[in-house]
Amino acid sequence: MTCFFHGTNRTGPYFEGWYFKHQNPQGQTLALIPAFHMDRERRRTASLQVISNNQTWWLEYPASQLQISRQPFQVQIGQSSFGEQGIDLHIQRGGLSLQGALRCGAFTVLRSDIMGPFRFFAGMQCSHGVISMGHSLSGTLELNSERLDFSDGIGYIETDRGRSFPSKYLWTQCVWGGPEPGSLMLAIATIPLAVGGFTGCICSVLYEGQEYRLATYRGVRIETWSSSGTVIRQGKYRLEAELLNERRQPLRAPVEGRMERTIHESLCAEVRYRFWHGDHLLFQHMAPNASFEYSSSN
Repeated sequence: MTCFFHGTNRTGPYFEGWYFKHQNPQGQTLALIPAFHMDRERRRTASLQVISNNQTWWLEYPASQLQISRQPFQVQIGQSSFGEQGIDLHIQRGGLSLQGALRCGAFTVLRSDIMGPFRFFAGMQCSHGVISMGHSLSGTLELNSERLDFSDGIGYIETDRGRSFPSKYLWTQCVWGGPEPGSLMLAIATIPLAVGGFTGCICSVLYEGQEYRLATYRGVRIETWSSSGTVIRQGKYRLEAELLNERRQPLRAPVEGRMERTIHESLCAEVRYRFWHGDHLLFQHMAPNASFEYSSSN
């Protein structure tokens, strides 16, 4: 079972954030990233990033307006809350009006931690977690007078924690319904170590009731990865993620606990995923609302 919150009694630098993505059958998508951060001087702040189909907002809050509980998991920032049952939003600031509530159905959880043995590495720059690969949604939100109805929608939740985002990484995520529903998350990143380092990969594909786990700790090979996508192979399995179209928008990312780096995410990228077992194509999915990020600070 994924732990939702790790940051109790941490010293700086440190960050921890949660990525809540919501999409509906009409193509409307909204992601929210509540987070807290602590710099080397142990100064604590909180933030909320909001990503719509065509705009992003950054809201910073003092630590006094942040409360996090572990059981049940809930993040309270200002007057808004994020938790296992859903989200309640009451935001009116910085050119953003966002009100309403969404409720989540049962989470689709992974059988084991996506980080595998990497979770035991001391001093990891950044660790990743998957809270739900997919769940049903209900409820409505109002974003700057636009009504977003997430009835019959699908949600996805993941989390990151550590000191800094990797200097170079690729991340993509997609969940879809229909007669052949599926979900996948893939991340590739440069991993610094005290001596040297390596490029690591974690990936989970859920399809037809089965999880396919492709990861460095299971022998995956990264054949290519760039701003246009990736090809990875593990044994007889081969996964392609090809970016066809993107709408990149700026977000902030942590550097030694401070949200000083600008990255770009496409919340509604058009990505083609193809997954083979040997010569057999298990599925091909053209996603109009995939999440896609590629960043290199070198």
